[in-house]
Amino acid sequence: MTNRFTPGIFTPDPRPNAPLRMLVAQTRLELILLLRNGEQLLLTMFIPITLLIGLCLLPVGDLGEHRVDSVVPAVMMVAVMSTAFTGQAIAVGFDRRYGALKRLGATALPKWGIIAGKSAAVVIVVALQAVLIGAIGFGLGWRPGIGGLALGAVIIALGTITFAAMGLLLGGTLKAEIVLALANILWFIMLGIGSVVFASDDLPEVLRLIARLIPSGALAETLKAALVGSVDWFGVAVLAVWATACGYLATKTFKFT
Repeated sequence: MTNRFTPGIFTPDPRPNAPLRMLVAQTRLELILLLRNGEQLLLTMFIPITLLIGLCLLPVGDLGEHRVDSVVPAVMMVAVMSTAFTGQAIAVGFDRRYGALKRLGATALPKWGIIAGKSAAVVIVVALQAVLIGAIGFGLGWRPGIGGLALGAVIIALGTITFAAMGLLLGGTLKAEIVLALANILWFIMLGIGSVVFASDDLPEVLRLIARLIPSGALAETLKAALVGSVDWFGVAVLAVWATACGYLATKTFKFT
């Protein structure tokens, strides 16, 4: 009888997989899941774009003569928070509730691989958001310099990593229902803090300092400076500390169930 399979094809090969290959495979999976989720797309695409067009065309608030120059970085901050923090935290919380992460935990993929894969997928989605928001902003009259765009891209990447680590810490430790409520509450609080930093130039110095110690305030101020070609090192340091602390805690406390 002829064997249809190559000899040795079913022989066990227990060698560990390369970390990079595992990371690429997990990132691809997480990216597909993000782009297939209609609620996530509403949160990550529709709301920021609506805010961008509305704030640029409607006479709301005192945003200066060239409104789009202030609105684009503010909306980009909202997009980063929505995708990397709120959406990520809720998705992870319900993945744990429904047992999806429990099955991932039974594979050879290490805990850091799950966290890194989810974070990398979020970075890719945020990059797509940045291109789309930037293109719409350009159509509305936004004209940043090349240096500002390059610095802005670096700050957006740092902010995305920071908020992704926060989202993974929240979604990977608490119950799904608590995550859903807390993530949305924190989103509104951080949105308010970031908006105050953007819109108010006459804040008392103490309040501005406190606001800039919060990730949204730090990202708002740092991104605003980056897009005009300067580096806010204090904001960069604040984001880096939050990213490091939340990433470490997420790795140590992440639960699959």
